[in-house]
Amino acid sequence: MIVLVIILALIGFFTGLSILTTVGIILVVVGAVLSILGATGRAVGGRKVWY
Repeated sequence: MIVLVIILALIGFFTGLSILTTVGIILVVVGAVLSILGATGRAVGGRKVWY
């Protein structure tokens, strides 16, 4: 998922569409934070396990 957002940010950067770059960077940061929290075992969104 993070890879797709990085690709989105790169497309925005190379085409000059600043909105794609901005959204891409924001989503990369949010995705990285959630990924790190999930990897450390911290409950994200109030859930530890998905059933």
